[in-house]
Amino acid sequence: MTKKPHADTPLAQYIERRVLELKPKKSQGEIASEVGFPNPNMVTMIKNGTSKLALDRVPSMARALECDPAYLMRLALEQAVGDTAAQAIEDIYGTPITENELGWLEEIRDASRNKNPRLTTRSRAALRAVFGG
Repeated sequence: MTKKPHADTPLAQYIERRVLELKPKKSQGEIASEVGFPNPNMVTMIKNGTSKLALDRVPSMARALECDPAYLMRLALEQAVGDTAAQAIEDIYGTPITENELGWLEEIRDASRNKNPRLTTRSRAALRAVFGG
C-alpha cells in the first residue's frame, strides 16, 4: 500500500481540481511537460498526496495550471513546512497577494479615493455579503 502523507493538504486538492478543470484544454502529461517534470506521473503523485510540490517548481506549475503563483506558493509553503512554519514565513515576509486580491485592493483604494478606509463592522458585513458568508 502506497503512503499518501499529503493527500489531505489544500495543495493536493487544489492541483487535483485544476487538472480536472484544464482537462478540456490540456492533458496531465502536457501539464507535467510544461512544469519540466521528466516523469509525467509526478503530477499524479502530487495531486494524490504521495509527493510534495517542490517550492522551486511553483512558478512553472502555476503557469502550467494557469493559476496565480502567489496563491500556489502559499499552499505549497503550508505543505512543505507545515502551518506553523508557513505562518512564521508570512509573518516575516508578508502574505503573498494574488492577482485577484490585488485587484480587490486596487478597487478599494480607488473607491475610497486612497483614504485608507478602516474595516468597520458595516464594511466587513458588506464584504461578507458579496462572498455569501
